[in-house]
Amino acid sequence: MRKAVAVEYGDVTGDRVPDIVYLTAVQTPGSAFLQQITLAVQCGRTARMFQIPLPQNAGYNPGIFLGDFTGNRIKDILAVINTGGSGGTIYAYAFSFRNGRFEKIFDGDAFNEKGQYAVRYQNHYRVEVTSEQPDKRYVLDITTKGEEYINEIYAPDGTLKEPIEGWVSPLTGLYPVDFERDGIYELLAYQNIAGRYSADRLGYMENVLTWTGQFFESGRQYVAVLGEEKPE
Repeated sequence: MRKAVAVEYGDVTGDRVPDIVYLTAVQTPGSAFLQQITLAVQCGRTARMFQIPLPQNAGYNPGIFLGDFTGNRIKDILAVINTGGSGGTIYAYAFSFRNGRFEKIFDGDAFNEKGQYAVRYQNHYRVEVTSEQPDKRYVLDITTKGEEYINEIYAPDGTLKEPIEGWVSPLTGLYPVDFERDGIYELLAYQNIAGRYSADRLGYMENVLTWTGQFFESGRQYVAVLGEEKPE
């Protein structure tokens, strides 16, 4: 049975009348798993209904955020779904709604495909992380991973016992943030940096995505690293 699983209210049509924006889905009996997740807008002025199935439309705990991403002072729609995978990845899409039509302005699947990264362990307890777009390089100190971890992969002289490559995961978080406090939201994208296996977390790749007028582009990129407990 189809039901509403997330609801928000706001003017997404630009007529200054609040609209109803919601996600509907079919829930698997006895499970939190949702299928056929569909984005719907009910026009507040005319009560007309418009809907579109999401490209990846199955998962858990879907949510909606309404905010202006493009700078035209009309709210856009961000929909995020947990995939339920072990890496904590998500599906994420943003839409503008104009003249009864949905226009996709952000596609998490395309973002994942576009992102090109390399994660390579180096001698002397370092990991090099490189990004192609934007063209950046980061070097992580992994001595905080502990002696047992270090001894598994490094010889006593600090050289690698064998080559090791990690990876940067697909999107694990996408958060609207108004960094400039001007009413226009950027998208803060998180991805896990993994070492030898998914749970071997080395840090997070963070991209601040800003609307250029045609698409979202990474205006700033950071790597956040995990700290260790300070010795007493």
